[in-house]
Amino acid sequence: MKYLDEFQNPELARRLLDDIRSTVTRPWALMEVCGGQTHTIIRHGIDQLLPDEVELIHGPGCPVCVTPLEVIDKALEIASRPDVIFCSFGDMLRVPGSDRDLFQVRSRGGDVRVVYSPLDALKIAQQNPDREVVFFGIGFETTAPPNAMTVHQARKLGIPNFSLLVSHVRVPPAIEAIMTSPSCRVQAFLAAGHVCSVMGMGEYPELADRFRVPIVVTGFEPLDILEGIRRTVRQLERGEHTVDNAYPRAVRSEGNPAAQAMLADVFEVTDRAWRGIGTIPASGWRLSERYRDYDAEYRFSVGGITTKEPAACRSGEVLQGLIKPHECAAFGTVCTPRTPLGATMVSSEGACAAYYLYRRLGTTPTPQEASPVV
Repeated sequence: MKYLDEFQNPELARRLLDDIRSTVTRPWALMEVCGGQTHTIIRHGIDQLLPDEVELIHGPGCPVCVTPLEVIDKALEIASRPDVIFCSFGDMLRVPGSDRDLFQVRSRGGDVRVVYSPLDALKIAQQNPDREVVFFGIGFETTAPPNAMTVHQARKLGIPNFSLLVSHVRVPPAIEAIMTSPSCRVQAFLAAGHVCSVMGMGEYPELADRFRVPIVVTGFEPLDILEGIRRTVRQLERGEHTVDNAYPRAVRSEGNPAAQAMLADVFEVTDRAWRGIGTIPASGWRLSERYRDYDAEYRFSVGGITTKEPAACRSGEVLQGLIKPHECAAFGTVCTPRTPLGATMVSSEGACAAYYLYRRLGTTPTPQEASPVV
């Protein structure tokens, strides 16, 4: 298949669903570890088309959603300073901090700009040598390499007024944290294809063996998701627990060596806090000592900020797969995209946003709301 619409073919979707139905004999709980996959699942009603024995659990796969509240507050503090131009991707501007968001900082006079690449922020720093320019570097292994490359370029070109506020996280330690939780029900994982396109699959076999769970690297279109589920269910039914690449058009087992080399040069592994979850050991990156001068947290001395999550927000339980978004009492009432309590309601990859956008309110969909896949 060569074109995107081929990965949404209704007839092929029916065949994959039939194969899953004919294979499954007992209940299984699978977790997708990517917010993009979650949105595909909810948008197309894939979870409702699957046999009752197959449950999909939404994991902490949204990079905006897992950015901790204290990092958001650090961003707000830096962005409010008159000598700073604060640059970010657009999906961070609505994420609520303790008492405001970046849109509100901008409305009060802060110079907050939406960019489409960290290199755009570096160019702004070159054009404004009398201002401090900060880029908000968040995300999983997918967005970390371009952010690392931008810091590398800033040092190489001698641009002293650029810095990075870092909140990068890593998927494998999150899988380990999920599997060691006493409340874990996950029996298999659909791994994020874009993460594996960068990092490869080398870290996953040890996890699959230790926890005896299949891990299937999966893409993002409806047929990708269904094929990943099909392969996962087959492994579960056979009692297997291997790492399988169901996204070979984008993922190689070794990943992208050039991107990995850039990460190793600029970043070092560190413990990271995940919003609503807590600190996971060795689950993130920070700038290495060689590049510490470009770390905005050190440059602006905002390391001591402490926060407390809103009591009504259960996004941490959503991110851990313990509840579905509509099972939160605040969902769609106190918490909406206009009045969000947490990032899961405003991020383009957030599970709460997907449930709200596609009217998944805990009721059976009408025929008009049924999946366009089949």
